[in-house]
Amino acid sequence: MLEIKTLGLFFVTAIAEILGCYLPYLWLKEDKSAWLLVPASLCLALFAWLLTLHPTAAGRVYAAYGGVYIFTAILWLWVVDGIRPSLWDILGVSIAMLGMAIIMFAPRAS
Repeated sequence: MLEIKTLGLFFVTAIAEILGCYLPYLWLKEDKSAWLLVPASLCLALFAWLLTLHPTAAGRVYAAYGGVYIFTAILWLWVVDGIRPSLWDILGVSIAMLGMAIIMFAPRAS
């Protein structure tokens, strides 16, 4: 159960980070309203706070989170940008998620 909660928290964290970066992108590149910077700032603050909710060492959390971020970014590419992931994208995500699982869930000495 801890593994499911950890993955869920990582996924929500990744969405917050991606939104925090995507909204300024819309303002800068797509000529959308500068008001998008307000929710972008809130998303990035949420992202930072969510990373603090993990009970293990921060460095390990950040390293493992990277794998879930890669998965979420490729999912975003498909769902939001409408670009279907390639076989190489899927292979890369699979490797990143395997790395995340090893980092987060390997047995540790107390």
